[in-house]
Amino acid sequence: MTDAHRPGRRDASASLEDDCGRCERADLPVISPTVTRGDVDSTGRVGAVAYPYRIYDAAATVDRPLIADREIEYVVSVDRSRRLAVRADTVPETTDRTVDDVLVIPSELSDDQSREKAEDAVFNWTLRTVAVSSAPDVRFERSVDAYKLYWLASRPEGDVIVDSVRATESPLED
Repeated sequence: MTDAHRPGRRDASASLEDDCGRCERADLPVISPTVTRGDVDSTGRVGAVAYPYRIYDAAATVDRPLIADREIEYVVSVDRSRRLAVRADTVPETTDRTVDDVLVIPSELSDDQSREKAEDAVFNWTLRTVAVSSAPDVRFERSVDAYKLYWLASRPEGDVIVDSVRATESPLED
């Protein structure tokens, strides 16, 4: 039996649309963390939550009469669970990683819906940036599917959630 067919196991090649929920062990494409699970201070075990994203490297071309067309580049990060697109600085490095005892948040957006969210965002950002005489041409150079990991830690003053990429902590509220 391969790892992908073991109960509670998720294969990295699986679609982000698959609903895994809580997994004993999951093989996932993740945004490379700056804070590992072992780095988190906790009075008990450290839990993990994997959040689905699709990141696009996009460009919008604006036709301009009498002068050369203008091309504006964007990186769009689509939060596939909360259904929103935000601007990012760069396409993050990703790695395939086995994560033990993890809650995998299901994606609420299909691939087509994610692309549509990204396209709408690029279109609107372009309209806010330049005056256009016609609709900008939006194209996507590449896309990356990945999960962002969050660590859940118990502390004497209360539970916290730690962003594995930004290394920020927030109190975990009920």
